[in-house]
Amino acid sequence: MAQPIAIERPEAAAPRRLDWLPFILPGVLLSAWALLSHTGHVPGYVLPSPGRLVLSALDFVLGKWHLDAYSGTFLQHAAASLQRVALGFALAALAGVLCGLLTGCSPHARRLLDPSVHAVRAVPGIGWLPIAMVWFGVGTRTAVFLIALAAFFPIYVNAALGARTVRPLWLRAARMLGASQRDLFLTVTLPAGLPATAEGLRLGLGVSWAYLVLGELTGVPDGLGAVMMDARMNGQVEVILTSMLAIAGMGRLSDLLLVALFRRVLPLHPR
Repeated sequence: MAQPIAIERPEAAAPRRLDWLPFILPGVLLSAWALLSHTGHVPGYVLPSPGRLVLSALDFVLGKWHLDAYSGTFLQHAAASLQRVALGFALAALAGVLCGLLTGCSPHARRLLDPSVHAVRAVPGIGWLPIAMVWFGVGTRTAVFLIALAAFFPIYVNAALGARTVRPLWLRAARMLGASQRDLFLTVTLPAGLPATAEGLRLGLGVSWAYLVLGELTGVPDGLGAVMMDARMNGQVEVILTSMLAIAGMGRLSDLLLVALFRRVLPLHPR
């Protein structure tokens, strides 16, 4: 008589536990900040209390209490900054990916472009500010130029690295199958170099947000960087901190969106 076969049921996936580790450092810093503000060891005009900062941030966004000239103007300034970052990053991504792939695939292009690119990369971003203002004047074009220039280099370097590190075995196998140079690029080099290029784009996006404030030092009428500079002259530290936190939050959110896009295109892309 046939014996019944026991069928093992797959175990239910364990519920994901909340990882508290990333919250420890912000919690410690917030506690120290609140303690310093409460004891009065640090003047309020140097470091406002967390409650005062929250009130200022809410007024900046909602415009309910009209505490200062920036009341209710957050969306206007955030949209202006986002537009400059998006345009500068798009220009950097286009130029960086194209030039990086070109130098990664062609030794002649690498010898032509690489020395000059790495020489220019050594100039700090603030060193470009005076000449950018001469070339483009005061305003948005200078800000976009500085953002695009700063974001170009990590994108270029990573795209070139991704194209150069394709396994020679894959290229030989494709050639044995009759692949043309165009086919080699589209079916071997480009897919194999995508992970490194994706990391370069993430780095470039982060640099774009980092250089936003420098770009908005050039006298633009709006933007979070412009708000920070105006607030500095008026002694409104809480507005400066609110703008800094807003830039950090928008930068982190844009990075998460970019990673989500990469995970759809590259299933093995890490978080």
